[in-house]
Amino acid sequence: MSKEPHPTPPVGKPTLKTVAQATGYAVTTVSRALSNDPKIAQSTRDTVAKAAKSLGYVPDRAAQRLRTGRTKVISLLINPGHEYLGFTHVLLNGITAALKGTGYSVTITPDFIDSDRVSAIENILRNNLADGIVLSRTECFDPRVRLLLEKDFPFVSHGRTEFTTQHAFVDFDNEAFARQAVKWLLKAGRKRLMIVLPQAQFTFSQHLRFGFLSEVREAGIDHIIPENLTIDTPPAEIARQLTSLLLSESPPDGIVCVGEVMALAALAAIDDAGMVAGDQVDMLIKQASPVFDLMRPKFRSIFEDVEMTGRAMGEILLRRIDGAPPETLQRIIAPVDGPHLSG
Repeated sequence: MSKEPHPTPPVGKPTLKTVAQATGYAVTTVSRALSNDPKIAQSTRDTVAKAAKSLGYVPDRAAQRLRTGRTKVISLLINPGHEYLGFTHVLLNGITAALKGTGYSVTITPDFIDSDRVSAIENILRNNLADGIVLSRTECFDPRVRLLLEKDFPFVSHGRTEFTTQHAFVDFDNEAFARQAVKWLLKAGRKRLMIVLPQAQFTFSQHLRFGFLSEVREAGIDHIIPENLTIDTPPAEIARQLTSLLLSESPPDGIVCVGEVMALAALAAIDDAGMVAGDQVDMLIKQASPVFDLMRPKFRSIFEDVEMTGRAMGEILLRRIDGAPPETLQRIIAPVDGPHLSG
């Protein structure tokens, strides 16, 4: 039978002992109840949680760390610039949803893709700053992944690698996206297609290239892949070079936009070239936010669910921290037709 708590305002910072006195349970029972131990009756856990909330009890992370050896922290390494609008916010929503109720918090570490990407990992490992790491913008032979595999440290990557050693990952099927994008543009009657890719070292760049080239070659149509542009080129420069291509003797009439930032640059270029999107040139956008749903005219899109990705990565990382084998912690998310793909 559960005990009804009668909390009184504590003197100083409330502790486990404060909650134990308020509920009548032993300190060890309170500790296990707050850790959501399934061996503790649900009624007891509810009573303890109610008392802890009333008293304003907050777990002492330093004490927990000494007792368990865990920091209760997940470190997210993220590139400050991204091809999606609001990418970090949406991804973080998914990760924190997966961590809800676990006691874990998330710290964000900038991951600048044009600098040393290993030093941040080394700092986390050296100073025991996290129990697990979430990586983004994964490379084919990512040095961060190599180091974490060598150290047997829990992590999950957004994207696959070419390593033979298995590791946890969540990835979007970019090859399927590129194939679907080309097929739609061909269906719309376009004859000369263009795509601006990520930098070649990123695995998803290889998947996009393979999917795009496979479809245009099978269809026997002309195509453009600018080698001096990537999706990380400043948007104004992308727009400037696209404008020149659109005004050339052999302009593209269909553009596969890998992300919303690329789509905005393409729209600027189309306007600067005196053209109309949907008339002289069509765009197919890889979309992750609702921004383009509100734009007129409506643009064709294929949806990447970034929040689902974050939630999956959070769930997978928790399982990896608990010792699940990495080969069971791999997920590829399929593209979904955007609201305006048909027609």
